[in-house]
Amino acid sequence: MRRAPRWFTGEFFGTFLLVFFGCGSLCAAVTTGAQVGVFQVAIVWGLGIATAIYLTGGLSGAHLNPAVTVSMAVWANFPKGRVLPYVAAQVCGAFVASAVLYFVFGDALRMFEKEHGIVRGQAGSEASAMVFGEFYPNPCGRPLTPEARRRMLPAAAFGAEVIATTVLLLVIFCATDGRNKAHPQVLTAATIGLTVTLLISLVGPLTMASFNPARDLGPRVFSALAGWGGLPFRVNGAGWWAVYIVAPVLGGLLGGGIYTACFKRAYLEGA
Repeated sequence: MRRAPRWFTGEFFGTFLLVFFGCGSLCAAVTTGAQVGVFQVAIVWGLGIATAIYLTGGLSGAHLNPAVTVSMAVWANFPKGRVLPYVAAQVCGAFVASAVLYFVFGDALRMFEKEHGIVRGQAGSEASAMVFGEFYPNPCGRPLTPEARRRMLPAAAFGAEVIATTVLLLVIFCATDGRNKAHPQVLTAATIGLTVTLLISLVGPLTMASFNPARDLGPRVFSALAGWGGLPFRVNGAGWWAVYIVAPVLGGLLGGGIYTACFKRAYLEGA
């Protein structure tokens, strides 16, 4: 049998770990109340990402996010022919992680829906579907009402994801630049994970804080197959792809552009 390429192993299992820890914290929070407050969920995401980077960085560079891969292809020397294969590995890893989480939390999800009168796949079941795909505003384990929807309108949700992903990619580029003498390389994964924690703490209550099209698309597709049907693609209308796929990619490109225009030259001059 032919062994999978190193980069596929890294991107598949790295994104698997990212979603397993991150969406796993959502599963526990929604179905059991184990995590109280957005920071407890955010810190699990951050630690999960840092762990995934430490484990897979030597195999694939630990992109684990199509926004990172696209930005690296545009602003760095990442081969453009590898973009789609990397993205495919990332989405597959996220999908498989969702399936594993469903196996673990499936009974708890069914009990949660029964206790709250939620019929999976019908209006209001975003309250349980949110453990996989993302919605704005954050349902917080409850059906979205018209009043709640006014808390985060589509344009603001799009802007929030663009801005947050811009910050994340700027940190990634700066933290991985070998000429940045102020940053020990051993802390790179921790710095990125902590940045994700901070960003989720800020944006999570509004858009559930994606910054990563693979993290959203893989679990969203899985939830559609696991009984929620078309609901994950209807709740926010076109927002499911505009806010959670287009916005992070755009933000990633902006973050890479700011690094290239403002930081890369400064690091070169200081080398």
